[in-house]
Amino acid sequence: MRILFLGDVFGRNARTTLASELKGIREELELDFVIVNGENATQGKGITPNHADFLLNAGIDCMTLGDHAFDQRNLMSVLDSYPNILRPLNLGRGLPGRGYGVFKTEKGKRVLVITALGQVFMRQPFDNPIRFVNEVLEKYPLSKAVDAIAIDFHCEATSEKMIAGKLWDGKVSMVAGTHTHIPTSDARVLPGGTGYITDVGMCGDYESIIGMDTTVPMERFSAGFSKGKMIPANNDITLCGVVVETDDKTGLAVSIEQFLRGGLLGKSIDS
Repeated sequence: MRILFLGDVFGRNARTTLASELKGIREELELDFVIVNGENATQGKGITPNHADFLLNAGIDCMTLGDHAFDQRNLMSVLDSYPNILRPLNLGRGLPGRGYGVFKTEKGKRVLVITALGQVFMRQPFDNPIRFVNEVLEKYPLSKAVDAIAIDFHCEATSEKMIAGKLWDGKVSMVAGTHTHIPTSDARVLPGGTGYITDVGMCGDYESIIGMDTTVPMERFSAGFSKGKMIPANNDITLCGVVVETDDKTGLAVSIEQFLRGGLLGKSIDS
């Protein structure tokens, strides 16, 4: 099975670029399943139901969210009606939505997707993600209950992501880090057979400060304040992620390749 995981979609330009290119990418790479983190799709702060519909209709099989999951409050009232949008498993108690789901590909393969938040350096203390994820993995063992397992681990600290990769190595097909918006160059298959990358990066404008126009962040950092409002940068978009190929029998990763397309970091979409 071939699975594409794309990092945080940041703002309008990223939404429209991804929506216009995803069908061609699916055909080109012969993909069976597409996972996209959509938590920054609306002005870099959460995602509205309209923008969620727009992206899902473009060919996304499962959308994950992160710590900005409910920045757009109107999503909370309708999230239970979106089985293919996952908010973090350990975001909080009594919240709408769910943190994992089992989805079927067109060929009938079962893909378990889990999204969870790290604890180190995050804006607020979240419940232990390891315990939450392990409970789900016990219910859905790889190659028995499901054919592939992908985890979106949304963390600030690289060490916490690496620990998770080691802990779940051999139990899941993929552990993909998100949240920092900067793609790392350590994509590899771990010794136990799990495809791993510390951070897939974002789908956004890299002539920016992690997706935002540079003016206000630079003023805040250098002067301590700014009168301006942070807005998404508006230049060329790079789509960033990984493509994982899994073994049909074990569900473990055969390979993992970094995906960088367009903008500053990847080859031109038109090339």
